Amino acid sequence: MDKDALTPLEKVRGEIAQACRTARREDDEVTLVAVSKTHPPASIEPLIEQGQRIFGENRVQEVQGKWPALRERFPAIELHMVGSLQSNKAADAVALFDCIHSLDRPSLVKALAGAMDKAGRRVPCFVQVDVGEEPQKGGCPLPGLPALLEQARVADLPVAGLMCVPPLSTEPTPYFALLDKLARDHGLDGRSMGMSGDFATAIMLGATHVRVGTALFGGRAVPTGPAPSASTA
Repeated sequence: MDKDALTPLEKVRGEIAQACRTARREDDEVTLVAVSKTHPPASIEPLIEQGQRIFGENRVQEVQGKWPALRERFPAIELHMVGSLQSNKAADAVALFDCIHSLDRPSLVKALAGAMDKAGRRVPCFVQVDVGEEPQKGGCPLPGLPALLEQARVADLPVAGLMCVPPLSTEPTPYFALLDKLARDHGLDGRSMGMSGDFATAIMLGATHVRVGTALFGGRAVPTGPAPSASTA
């Protein structure tokens, strides 16, 4: 098939499949999270119609505004929280999302555990690790990871794995390799790492979830709703 005739979703899926072949992994070992933050339903619907069912958002308010109607029409949709999460939004996040990729501090462990207990559902979480030592991005500092994982275990939070966002304009390979090692050291299966510009590299180094936005939707759209009050991953 002419590559120019492929849709963005087909191109990304093809690149994921190629990276999996190169890494001698099966295609179904890697989950594509289509990061739809700031993009309107009109931009999301074509991907749903092509079979994409897992989407990433980073703001509770935006999800509340644009996803109820889409989920009513497409009930199999999964929503993943891929941005930083304020503790006071934990209950909303537990109600709205099927997976949270940004668990990064004890106060959020406590807030999410309480929200999950109250809601009667356990939402899988990835612990975000500050692999680049960039506190402004969020993420658990490397020395604090064992304690945070233990706190999550005691709180009965289902930890799916680890997540990272390497420093911008830096070769991501060592950061992905570090996250892979940390996940192995702690007996965790999931590795949420890799975005539009580097997901093939992340797959080579063990990614189980890649968070792809620009390659699917183009440049960031104008945000809907009030401005976010916390940084996003």
